[in-house]
Amino acid sequence: MSATIRRADVPPDLAIGVRTRVSHLGTGASTDGLFGLYRWDMAALPPRAGKPDGHYHRTFAESFYILDGTVSLYNGDTWTDATGGDFLYVPPGGIHAFANESGQAASMLVLFTPGAPREAFFEELAEIVASGRELTDQEWDEVYARHDQYMVRAAG
Repeated sequence: MSATIRRADVPPDLAIGVRTRVSHLGTGASTDGLFGLYRWDMAALPPRAGKPDGHYHRTFAESFYILDGTVSLYNGDTWTDATGGDFLYVPPGGIHAFANESGQAASMLVLFTPGAPREAFFEELAEIVASGRELTDQEWDEVYARHDQYMVRAAG
């Protein structure tokens, strides 16, 4: 046997605060580095103040496919409200961001190619949120650099 299946009733692998549940559908390790596929389920909570800063990755592409709800996607230039069936491809070096600002639940698939080991990044984010630690910009930059994520902070 060479194929694997993950059933729909398997609980998410990770909680990032109360807002996000992440399911590791296909990790870089389980796909021999070909891709990483994750399901992001975002709760129906009031939006946070302000949109997140954009970021980019040097060594992998990232794609977003909206399953349900509305997710705000940033393409490096503008924010767009994306709904079920909408798709955004971000090449290596492409600035992007996402947020659930709708106040309603939303779900999307996030694909990394090649299969970057993103689980460690998601786990570190979850630990920071769960612990309530406040990081300085320099500490955040160190976290991001460990995981091939480079922030493009908004001016002002």
